[in-house]
Amino acid sequence: MERNAFFDNAKVILIFLVVFGHMIQPFTGDSPYIHTLYMWIYTFHMPAFILLAGYFAKGSGSFSYIVQLMKKLLLPYLIFQLLYTGYYYVIDKSGWQTDLFSPHWALWFLFSLFCWHMLLYWFKKLPPFLSVSIAIFLGLVVGYFSEIGHMFSLSRTFVFFPFFLVGYLLTEKQVMLVKQKAVQAVSLVVMVCIAVAIYYLPDFNSGWLLASKSYGDLGLVEYGGLARLLVYVSAAFMVISVLSWVPVQHFTWTILGTRTLYVYLLHGFFIQYFRQAELFKVDGVFDFLGLAALSMLLVLVLSSRPILGIWQPLVEGKASIMKKMYHKTVQEK
Repeated sequence: MERNAFFDNAKVILIFLVVFGHMIQPFTGDSPYIHTLYMWIYTFHMPAFILLAGYFAKGSGSFSYIVQLMKKLLLPYLIFQLLYTGYYYVIDKSGWQTDLFSPHWALWFLFSLFCWHMLLYWFKKLPPFLSVSIAIFLGLVVGYFSEIGHMFSLSRTFVFFPFFLVGYLLTEKQVMLVKQKAVQAVSLVVMVCIAVAIYYLPDFNSGWLLASKSYGDLGLVEYGGLARLLVYVSAAFMVISVLSWVPVQHFTWTILGTRTLYVYLLHGFFIQYFRQAELFKVDGVFDFLGLAALSMLLVLVLSSRPILGIWQPLVEGKASIMKKMYHKTVQEK
């Protein structure tokens, strides 16, 4: 069966926003507009990415499936955890020392993704409404425990799990309901209202969207659960709104949606260097557009076949791309 281009198009757009969001983060304190855009992107880009990851999850609980997941997710996590530790030391980044179970920067996603697959073993056995309700409840409750935080990516694992679970439960037909004209019309209102709300609430802590801190750390112990519930609702509306505008046509760049893991794992080497060296500044719209163009270039380069060939042994534990390139070169000679 031909792969639905909608999903790959969505993944390309979302990985661009991941890179772009990381690119503009150092400048959020300099401009209320950049701050608004950054926070606006963070309301939906990871929830949407996680929902799509859940959609493609097989949900098997067999031993062989778990072993494959360990090779696919935990092994690259360990490899890149070590690589980033060494890289941070080379560029003299503060906080470069960490243990294997405190994920560097964006590597939390791999650790949490493995945990989400494991959680499916139990949650898929429950009625959908009950399983999602329990997942949301756990996401709300963990915020009251300061012990549950960055270590093992536990906080993010529980907070973002509802999106993964919903993605797993959705059918393709249900997902494509977002393409209705009525949904697209309402989505414009939703996206604008969220942006306006963020602009006029500049003190809104980004930690609510990053999901790695407790309510105490975020300064809202008593009503933290209610605040996170509002974040859940906002994120759900934003995910639906943004996905409603993802094209369904197949483009030349659609195939990049199958390579987003490479972009996710590798773009940090560039972003962290840019930040440490303070290479860029934003003094106007052209500087801003330049960062957007550079983000797009990073996505294109890091998802190119040569880069995939070089990094495939570390990311996927195999070298099929390099072998094909080698055999093709030999045949041409």
